[in-house]
Amino acid sequence: MTKKFYVHESAYVEKGAEIGEGTKIWHFSHIMGDARIGKGCKIGQNVFIGGNVKIGDNVKIQNNVSVYEGVTLEDNVFCGPSVVFTNIINPRSKYPQNTPDKYKRTLVREGASIGANTTIVCGRVIGIDAFVGAGAVVTKDIPDYALVYGNPARIKGWVCGCGDKLSFNIERATCLRCNSNFKRIDGHIVVRDP
Repeated sequence: MTKKFYVHESAYVEKGAEIGEGTKIWHFSHIMGDARIGKGCKIGQNVFIGGNVKIGDNVKIQNNVSVYEGVTLEDNVFCGPSVVFTNIINPRSKYPQNTPDKYKRTLVREGASIGANTTIVCGRVIGIDAFVGAGAVVTKDIPDYALVYGNPARIKGWVCGCGDKLSFNIERATCLRCNSNFKRIDGHIVVRDP
């Protein structure tokens, strides 16, 4: 039986890891047992994926990213090079907290993009199709379709699922690229407007 995914000869995939069809795992990456990686993913060079991590379909993880236990990446998420995920809010070497009951859960929702060198403080939710600019430090939940950057990351605008920035005319916006419609609710929550 042939594998339906690709693992470079220098990568290490532990027994028990589930890897979907069409996924590619590149040089020097390490996938722990009990990790679940969906179909059509691209796992770059020197990536670590911890045990019990859940990664959806068509996820792209660029070089030098560590996805620790407690992190879930839904379908179509993009992680730029050297994105940093954490899973313990107050780490201490003298007082180890390396058991799953100590890990804070982080959820990156469908279609979100996280720019290079971003740090995600654990226990956060990054919303659907949100866009986190390079070098940001995410310390709070990010709403759906939000464009955030800075340290700490703050909302600087709104983006469509296709990636284009939205311009609102009071409470409504139409993406100039794909014609998707959006509306604001209570002035600060953005949702698709079918």
